[in-house]
Amino acid sequence: MKNENLVGGLGKKEFIEQVVANNPRADTALIGRAYDFAMAAHAGQKRMSGDEYFEHVLNVAYMLAGMHMDSETIAAALLHDVIEDTKTTKERLKREFGSAVASIVEGVTKKIALKTTREDRAENIRKVLLATIKDIRVILVKLADRLHNMRTLKYLPQEQQREIAKETLEIYVPVAYKLGMYRVKSELEDLCLRFLEPGIYQELKTRIAKKKEEREKEVKRVVASVKRLLDENSIPAAVLGRAKNFYGIYKKMLAKKIPFEEVRDLSAIRVITTSTENCYRALNAIHSKWTPILNRFDDYIANPKPNMYQSLHTEVLFEGKPVEVQIRTLEMHHMAEEGIAAHWRYKKTEKDRQFDRKIAWLKQVLEWRSSESAKDFVESLKVDMFKDEIYVLTPKGDPVHLPEKATPIDFGYAVHTEIGNHCKAAKVNGSIVPLDYELNPGDVVEIITSKDAKPSRQWLKFVKTNFAREKIRRALGISGEELGKKEWEILTPAEVIEKLDTKGTKPSLLQMPKCCYLKYGEPVWGYKSKDGHLIVHHNICENLKTLPQHRLMKLGWKEEKKERTSLMIELTDRVGILADLLNRLTAEMVNVESVNTKTAGNRLYVNFEVTGISDTDELVKKLKAIRNVVGVKVA
Repeated sequence: MKNENLVGGLGKKEFIEQVVANNPRADTALIGRAYDFAMAAHAGQKRMSGDEYFEHVLNVAYMLAGMHMDSETIAAALLHDVIEDTKTTKERLKREFGSAVASIVEGVTKKIALKTTREDRAENIRKVLLATIKDIRVILVKLADRLHNMRTLKYLPQEQQREIAKETLEIYVPVAYKLGMYRVKSELEDLCLRFLEPGIYQELKTRIAKKKEEREKEVKRVVASVKRLLDENSIPAAVLGRAKNFYGIYKKMLAKKIPFEEVRDLSAIRVITTSTENCYRALNAIHSKWTPILNRFDDYIANPKPNMYQSLHTEVLFEGKPVEVQIRTLEMHHMAEEGIAAHWRYKKTEKDRQFDRKIAWLKQVLEWRSSESAKDFVESLKVDMFKDEIYVLTPKGDPVHLPEKATPIDFGYAVHTEIGNHCKAAKVNGSIVPLDYELNPGDVVEIITSKDAKPSRQWLKFVKTNFAREKIRRALGISGEELGKKEWEILTPAEVIEKLDTKGTKPSLLQMPKCCYLKYGEPVWGYKSKDGHLIVHHNICENLKTLPQHRLMKLGWKEEKKERTSLMIELTDRVGILADLLNRLTAEMVNVESVNTKTAGNRLYVNFEVTGISDTDELVKKLKAIRNVVGVKVA
């Protein structure tokens, strides 16, 4: 774990020397003025830890200087709390430090004092992220601010610790990941684990410490062997050992349902070389010397992750044990550790164009959600942030980032709303595919448009992006009342055939006309044609009036089988705990069939019989995050 304060007692001269060491072109006059202004503005203010408040802003600025950020960002970091915590106005900052610095500071300034209500906190998150649309540096200052606050979180009351840690894990960790800032993401994750699961954190810390000496010897042996191999092949490279963060180990234990003792890869090897060509040469040398493990190779150099990450990943058997190896250039290494922040280290015209493309996903998500209430904005953002991404290509070779299993319709709307609205057909890698086709990484996608083509309500069933779903709803003119309905519950023709009681008619003779869309349980009529086909219509369909009434029959639905799951939740009682549990289950679209409670000692045990769980591990994780929940068992 990092020290709470990186720069305790660091004077102005020493601080500016550190800034210049990272950025020789830094505007030292601007940064010096910001240093003096912030020190005077925060004079006499203390933090909960007892430290001078100025120590906090200095730490935030020092972190950003270490990321090689530009002078305006470092000045804004020094000043980031003066509007909120002193009598300084944005207008004064603009006069003395320029409009860019003033806008960044205003962007990270909370509209209202920090309160305990979720609505207030949501509004502050919303404000910061919407300011990020105009200037990405706003979120970089906010992430550094949040990281230092997390390092000093132990000085706050326990309830506040959990609330802030939960918010950090749900919002700021995925933002850091999406921006490629691995170093910030990893430390935030470990700090969140420390405050949300203190018992697990301390146990992992103790167990890892016990294996530290053994692990370090093993890593040194692998590093020396890999370095010797690369030298023999005249491949210039630095070879380093990397310990995995606590949260990463914890996630692996949960995902694989294994105890700590069965986690084999507590460390990984990193090879940093001089060129892309040498990355592949190093990979070939390592694979020639040690046996690669099947299906454990990823080429993120040829196919970068959407967050700019580039590296070769492989696993090989070293002395009978699997060892993870990552191979990259120095520039790729800086991008992997610092992500979007590394843009300022390698600022070039071509890089600027790449930079704009790489943050387009964030701006797109934020822009179309800007009209939502603060609470809805934050809840929706959690979903968007946690989606795994792929990238596909336009026919011109431009990358488009989409969630896994996205469809050509999602692609069309991601490129331009009008392309989505007038989509007639789609080609993937030169071949016509259905509009609900699931795209794969690297696919070349072409949308065929027609001025007469319009969105179909059926698209709402299979699109994966909220952005596309919202655009389809608007194009269809769905009312505000209808927006609240689950449009994705519309059944496909195959699902209608499976769920509908067709009165003995063979499924192959069932037909679904384009005039109707059905949900399970809604009233349905069938029309028996002369050729024996059964044509299905919703009972409000206008076309029913034109059909011979003697050929119509009312159809029913087969009874849906609901798989019940028992959730046994152990907790210490408090006012509102049952409401919190029910609210969480409702938010996760889980249906509660029955509830039973019993007490034993000072513990309350609540048994929920539920249906509709889509992801058991994720639900358990979210239930455990509720205050006073001790444990969750699933049967």
